[in-house]
Amino acid sequence: MKRKEIEFDAEELVRSVEAFAAHTTGKTKLTLRTRTLRLPKPLRPVRPAEIRAIRRKLNASQAVFAALLNVATVTAASWESGRRTPTGPALRLLDLARRRPEVLLAA
Repeated sequence: MKRKEIEFDAEELVRSVEAFAAHTTGKTKLTLRTRTLRLPKPLRPVRPAEIRAIRRKLNASQAVFAALLNVATVTAASWESGRRTPTGPALRLLDLARRRPEVLLAA
């Protein structure tokens, strides 16, 4: 059986004890792990014709398309006509619907 050498790092031990002390006194939040995530690139605005193409690819009416996206029918219709522009989570959801439309149809 292989044995792994354990290196003693006094500075790391002191940092850990100090972090624990700060946590117990309520000064900081103690976390067990840190993780770095790669965030997706910001999305470009979606043109009305692209939204219409997404809906047609799903073979859905505006009302059904709006229900799949969990938005009001008026909102979906105004995106298609260009009166309003989807932003934030709606933009991300439309991008997902464009790339993988079956996701919206999954139960």
